Amino acid sequence: MAATLEKRTGTLEIRAQGRRLEGYAALFGTEARIGSFRETIRAGAFAKSLDERRDVLALVDHDPSRVLARTRSGTLRLSQDTRGLGFSLDVPDTQAGRDVLALAERGDLGGMSFGFRVPPGGDVWTGEARELVAVDLFEVSVVQAFPAYDGTTVDARARVTVAPMPLAVARFRLACMGGRP
Repeated sequence: MAATLEKRTGTLEIRAQGRRLEGYAALFGTEARIGSFRETIRAGAFAKSLDERRDVLALVDHDPSRVLARTRSGTLRLSQDTRGLGFSLDVPDTQAGRDVLALAERGDLGGMSFGFRVPPGGDVWTGEARELVAVDLFEVSVVQAFPAYDGTTVDARARVTVAPMPLAVARFRLACMGGRP
C-alpha cells in the first residue's frame, strides 16, 4: 500500500529580506494537535530527504501551479539544525511571488507548511501521540491561513503573535486530507 501524502502547517517564523524569504518550515519537538492525536517531529527527521538532494518545491498554499522556488534550480535552500527545518527562498517576480512578498512584509502570512510521506518505520505511535522520526519531504509551502502547529510567530519586519487554530478547524482540515494515517 502506498504511503499517504501528508501536509502539516505551522505559524512559524518567516522573514522578508529584500526579495528573499527565510525562516523555518518545521520545528522539532513542537506538539501539534492533528484531529484526535498529537504529533511532534524528532530532530533529524528530514536528514534523508536532504541527503538525497531530491528536488523539493516551494509553493503557495500547497498549490503546484504557484511555484515560488525549488532546490534543483538553487532558488530554494533547505537546512536542518537543532531547531528545525530551515529554508531560504528567492522570491520570483511573478504575481504569486509579489503577493507573498507583500503579505510577508505586512506580517499577514499564516505560516509555513510541508508536504511529506512517512516511509515504513518513519513514525512512532504511543497511544494517541505520533512522533515523526523520518519523512520523505516533497514540498514546503507558504500558507496564508489555518496553521496546524500553534504557539510560534511569523516575522516580517515586525513580530506578530498568531492565535491557535480552533480544534474544529483542525479536524476539518485533517478530514479533507483523508484522516488519520
